[in-house]
Amino acid sequence: MTKEFPPEIYGGAGVHVAELSRVLARQLDLRVRCFGAARPQDFHGAQVQNYEVPADLAESNGALQTLGVDLRIVPDVAGADLVHSHTWYANMAGHLASLLHGIPHVLSAHSLEPLRPWKAEQLGGGYALSSWAERTAYESAAAIIAVSAGMRADILRCYPRVNPDKVHVVHNGIDVQQWQPDGNDDAVRALGVDPDRPSVAFVGRITRQKGVPYLLRAASYLPPEVQLVLCVGAADTPELAAEVATLIDGLRAERDGVFVVERMLPREELVQVLSSATVFACPSIYEPLGIVNLEAMACGTAVVASATGGIPEVIDDGVTGTLVPLEQLTDGSGTPTDPEQFVADFAGALNAVVADPDQAHRMGEAGRKRVEEHFSWSAITETTIGVYESVLD
Repeated sequence: MTKEFPPEIYGGAGVHVAELSRVLARQLDLRVRCFGAARPQDFHGAQVQNYEVPADLAESNGALQTLGVDLRIVPDVAGADLVHSHTWYANMAGHLASLLHGIPHVLSAHSLEPLRPWKAEQLGGGYALSSWAERTAYESAAAIIAVSAGMRADILRCYPRVNPDKVHVVHNGIDVQQWQPDGNDDAVRALGVDPDRPSVAFVGRITRQKGVPYLLRAASYLPPEVQLVLCVGAADTPELAAEVATLIDGLRAERDGVFVVERMLPREELVQVLSSATVFACPSIYEPLGIVNLEAMACGTAVVASATGGIPEVIDDGVTGTLVPLEQLTDGSGTPTDPEQFVADFAGALNAVVADPDQAHRMGEAGRKRVEEHFSWSAITETTIGVYESVLD
């Protein structure tokens, strides 16, 4: 059960579900229940059924729309051995299906509502509903899969009523065949980027958790020859969109080589962007793991990232990239206690990598090797099936 599924993917959770479904379908009778418009009903052997927002909720709060879709999914789960939901959007469908059909509910934790308080700006009162849905599902699930040890710790801190024994760590994975270094540069040049100049790349949504404003402030400290390539989705709120636009305009007023790609690039083009970058930047203030870091590493690119959440479990500091220290408020917002220091430290880490191309290359090669050895989907699939078996015993 998932909100995102190909071709409607906008974040790391959707990538995870797609890849996990592709490999699970080889070993299980897998049925995918997803939100959104109709799509092909066969996905690498998995049967796919879509569910749209009920017409009478079309003008309602987004959280109510989500719960309406969840209710549509529940009856169609009859006959399953277990249900596995991803993100709060589908968690309530999993919880209710478990109750109605008497089957175990496994959920994967890709993020936590208590650690994303800025979503109240987006959802209004719907944030209270999403928080209730998530808490209820977590406290009742037969098993919880955390995508990192850091995420597991967050779950137990945010939901102290959850039994620690039922929270399992299964890292996100990546298809190392689809994501690998690409020496072609036609797609990069088509974006206006000069592959012969050093560049810093960012890929992600414009949301508070991704820390885009901190990166834009740090970018002002980069040498003038360094390009900044931002592949971004729509901003969560008009206020955040305005803040980011102002920062981008300020950068462009003082330097060239600032490129903003406001569309979802096909994987082949994104691979080129990542492969041609000198360094990939991940300034997140909340990141349970960060699949995009795996994608950059698989493309042989050094990574500079915040030392928060599950990121330190991905980046081998000093070997595959650099971890930037991040002291954060404990109010759930993740805001740096000293924003200016974080910006300065992030800028310093980026500058150190772009100043030494040989070191950047070595980090990229080490990152590729680390991904191949530790984050393949074959190992992750076996571990996931092990969690399924544990709740069916």
